[in-house]
Amino acid sequence: MTSALEWKISEQPVSYPEALAEMETRVAAIRAGTAPELVWLLEHPSLYTAGTSAQPGDLLDRGRFPVYQAGRGGQYTYHGPGQRVGYVMIDLQRRKPDIRAFVCDLERWLINTLAQFGIKGERRPNRVGIWVDKKPYGGAPGQEEKIAALGVRVRRWVSFHGVALNVEPNLSHFRGIVPCGIREHGVTSIHALGHLVTMEEVDAALRAAWDEVFPPLA
Repeated sequence: MTSALEWKISEQPVSYPEALAEMETRVAAIRAGTAPELVWLLEHPSLYTAGTSAQPGDLLDRGRFPVYQAGRGGQYTYHGPGQRVGYVMIDLQRRKPDIRAFVCDLERWLINTLAQFGIKGERRPNRVGIWVDKKPYGGAPGQEEKIAALGVRVRRWVSFHGVALNVEPNLSHFRGIVPCGIREHGVTSIHALGHLVTMEEVDAALRAAWDEVFPPLA
């Protein structure tokens, strides 16, 4: 049984079918005990993914970017350059066999990461993802925007898929969908909030925040 968690960072955009195939292979190997857990940080070319709860009417622009069936929970999501995707493949059976707690831990990981840049990320009841109150940034009272999305799948207690954190994506690309089925709130990014960090700095923050939430296996 392999214990050490591996980090992988892809320097070039990874196609969605390639990412799905690699996750499938790694999840099977983790379950078999032949490969360590993995957190894979990457970017995708511009595309939309449909989760298992996606509603056809939430795909507003069918010809803009490729659309892929993701097999994860959730609805429609955009991925593209400037967005850091984190695919999390860990053994929940060895850690904590509780999917709800796992999602909460992923949210806390993102919140702690954003805090390193002075951004207050928050949960909202009945809304998946991490949200930012825009009032401190000149927004109207009650205006909120989504800065990170979550969508996971668990097979035999091994997780895959994960999170997507908006660093500096083209936010207009989100207009081709209703992100995660939520029409009344927009999306934002770390750069749009005025924090001009690099992707390398975001990766370092994600790694620094990881052990606060997911301690190493014994």
